[in-house]
Amino acid sequence: MAKYFDVHPESPQPRTISTVADNVRSGALIAYPTDSCFALGCRLDNHEGLERIRSIRRLGERHHFTLMCEDFAQLGQFVQLDNYVFRAVKAATPGSYTFILPATKEVPRRLLHPKKKTVGVRIPDHAVTRALLAELGEPLVSSTLILPGEDEPMTQGWEIKERLDHVLDAVVDSGECGTEPTTVIDFSGGEAEIVRRGAGDPARFE
Repeated sequence: MAKYFDVHPESPQPRTISTVADNVRSGALIAYPTDSCFALGCRLDNHEGLERIRSIRRLGERHHFTLMCEDFAQLGQFVQLDNYVFRAVKAATPGSYTFILPATKEVPRRLLHPKKKTVGVRIPDHAVTRALLAELGEPLVSSTLILPGEDEPMTQGWEIKERLDHVLDAVVDSGECGTEPTTVIDFSGGEAEIVRRGAGDPARFE
């Protein structure tokens, strides 16, 4: 049965955020809000949590997981950035963008795209997510909470708790989330390739 945390969307309660972070450190798989939509998340070294995300979403091995990062300094530990990409990514963060980039050795192999050795990264513009990441001190391995056979992400924390109570450890709710996933930009080839048009304005990468 999943724990339910009701968090203020603009001024997250520190004690609640600390409790959620402790749960994540202890191996919890959580559903949490972002600036685009709800996501599933767990620790970087939580192999079981990763497999649970794959199971819930029925994802194949080529799916790009996203490392949800607190800030640019943290993001830079996990992906390789040349000067051009550095400037382009920095100008668009924080925001509703996911960037596909070559991974550093800090990223566990099981998170990498099997052929490209790439991983998704992003810095969200959401007070609750940023507070959680700051408290956790490390990225959350994440994937948009879209269930198999459905076209849009789930938007209500209470509904997530009701439908996924048996497969999640915690639900963090700060009110209704959007339904539009991030805009995905693939920089792994050196130039910006728009893989998915979403909540972030893709015009700057065209």
